[in-house]
Amino acid sequence: MSTKRYPAELKERAVRMVLECEKDYDSRYQAIRAVANKLSVGTESLRLWVKNADVEAAKAPGVTAAESARVKELEREVRELRRANEILKAAA
Repeated sequence: MSTKRYPAELKERAVRMVLECEKDYDSRYQAIRAVANKLSVGTESLRLWVKNADVEAAKAPGVTAAESARVKELEREVRELRRANEILKAAA
C-alpha cells in the first residue's frame, strides 16, 4: 500500500474539477475516474476527497473535520481527567 501524500491545492483542484464536469458523465464515479486519470491521482483517493467535500459542505451525512478534531480533543481531556482521578483516589 502506498502512502503517497498529495498537496492540499491538488486535492481542492481535483474535487472542483469533478464537481464541475460531473454533469458531462453518466455517473459521479465516471467523472472521478476521468479526473483521476488526467491528474495522475488514485481513483479511490479522489473518491474519498469528493465524499469528504460533500460532508464538509453538509451535502452528505457524516462527521466534519472540525467535529472530528473536537471529539479527539475531548477524548484526550477525558483520559487526562481519569488519570488525575486515579492519582487522587490513590493518594486518599
